[in-house]
Amino acid sequence: MRVFVTGASGWIGSAAVPELLAAGHEVVGLARSDASAAALQAAGAHVRTGSLDDLASLRAGAAEADAVLHLAFKHDFSDYEGAGRTERAAVETMLDELAGTDRPFLFASGIAMLAPGRVATEEDGPRSSDPASPRGGAEGFALASAERGVRPVSLRFAPTVHGVGDHGFSAVLAGIAREKGVAGYVGDGSNRWPAVHHSDAGRLIARALEAAPEGGAIVHAVGEEGIPASEIAEAFGSALGVPTASIAPEDAAAHFGWIGGFFAADIPASSALTRARYDWEPTGPTLLEDIAAGAYPGA
Repeated sequence: MRVFVTGASGWIGSAAVPELLAAGHEVVGLARSDASAAALQAAGAHVRTGSLDDLASLRAGAAEADAVLHLAFKHDFSDYEGAGRTERAAVETMLDELAGTDRPFLFASGIAMLAPGRVATEEDGPRSSDPASPRGGAEGFALASAERGVRPVSLRFAPTVHGVGDHGFSAVLAGIAREKGVAGYVGDGSNRWPAVHHSDAGRLIARALEAAPEGGAIVHAVGEEGIPASEIAEAFGSALGVPTASIAPEDAAAHFGWIGGFFAADIPASSALTRARYDWEPTGPTLLEDIAAGAYPGA
């Protein structure tokens, strides 16, 4: 298949593109910079110049593809509503081109805050398709496109997709621990975070693409159901040589900044159905193993 990939040179895209190429697919990656284009070409992919704001480029990329893998997202937490609007417009644009073609549309979504306090599963539906909801309600909107002759697949990634080169949530926590001189967790630290290794996420994406069913699907890219926050903090403390300490809930925002609310949440998630449906078994290092092995700068 000819697969159009947004976010192809990003963190998750850099794991997915090699898997797609190895499976014999032709990859056309969206690139907004010369550096991204060069990285894609070096990996063996073709390049389409553009960005999430360039709807004409998105429309053309989708029209020329046998499948779309949408991984790009503006991770701007200072304007999260704006990022949601951009996401909704991008998804709507590509789905308009795919309507009636029976082609797969795989898109990145998230597990964080899906079902706080209990284990989220693939049977949990999207929170909302309202454009004003998180990520522009894109998950609910895209899954509904099955009625328009598209094969939508929601790729729900664990909040931590870890490995060497990760610049996401775990890297932020490592940076805070270095800056503050203490690896903190909120309250008693019993709240849980799911995680998946970078390489395992890439393998799962390739399998989900080839098995995209009529009617759509929800896939959980989760290698570990839930790691207690206290254990994550202890791992960073050991790796950085700083003490580990509990941060009172009322002080979490001041200590952790914008990530404090996420790191205090109890958001475990299962991938049992995904493993069975796609014959997928995570084989990469665990999050704590990656931290101990020095996957994070200075850790």
